[in-house]
Amino acid sequence: MTAPLISLRNVTKVYGTGATQFRALKGVDLDIAAGDFVAVMGPSGSGKSTTMNILGCLDVPSDGTFLFRGHHVETLDRDQRALLRRRYLGFVFQGFNLLSRTSALENVELPLLYRGDEKKARRDAAMAALEKVGLDRWWDHTPAELSGGQQQRVAIARAIVTSPDVLLADEPTGNLDSERSIEIMELLTALNRDGGITVLMVTHEGDMAAFARTVVHFKDGLVERIETQGAAEKPLRETPPTPDPASRAGEGL
Repeated sequence: MTAPLISLRNVTKVYGTGATQFRALKGVDLDIAAGDFVAVMGPSGSGKSTTMNILGCLDVPSDGTFLFRGHHVETLDRDQRALLRRRYLGFVFQGFNLLSRTSALENVELPLLYRGDEKKARRDAAMAALEKVGLDRWWDHTPAELSGGQQQRVAIARAIVTSPDVLLADEPTGNLDSERSIEIMELLTALNRDGGITVLMVTHEGDMAAFARTVVHFKDGLVERIETQGAAEKPLRETPPTPDPASRAGEGL
């Protein structure tokens, strides 16, 4: 049996101490298969956002085990987590978080600029990412010259330009109307299906969660139930095993 891409075991997260202590996660167990499309749902305070922050290496568990391709992420230091995040994870947010005075192409290039890629390589990769989201003809437009749906497409292109293993999307349709929301969900579905990118999406909307193959429901800091909406397909893109980030912490970004 193939090992999961991501595995959480008895993960807890505690904020504060004494009388102000709050247990956001109370022992989460969760496996995520490579190539799956997972929607994470639950009311405010249920633990879903805390879990996504841990999965995105933006936070660390207080206790428990977090494995990414078999490597213990919970033991990594800040720099090692940043390296793993930059090399293997992409992020899409409800707010598009685009730089207002730069073109779509320059926005998409940013992760590669931070990584130290050469100019031509950055431009070629950014144009390819814009083409994947259907915006290559708008490469020179600033965010103000794009619709909300187009801005989110630019944000998705920026998230996938590094060819991540996992795309984490936090309410990616929250600022869009129904028609644009469906377009974004169809785009995420295509990236998952055709590109083999594992998608983890937080959403409050059941009709958006319906695009996922797996729906994880959180309640009171625990996984309440997991629903499978369809058999996960084998991803078309084969990704090599992830080197141990601890051994690569000294590499350039």
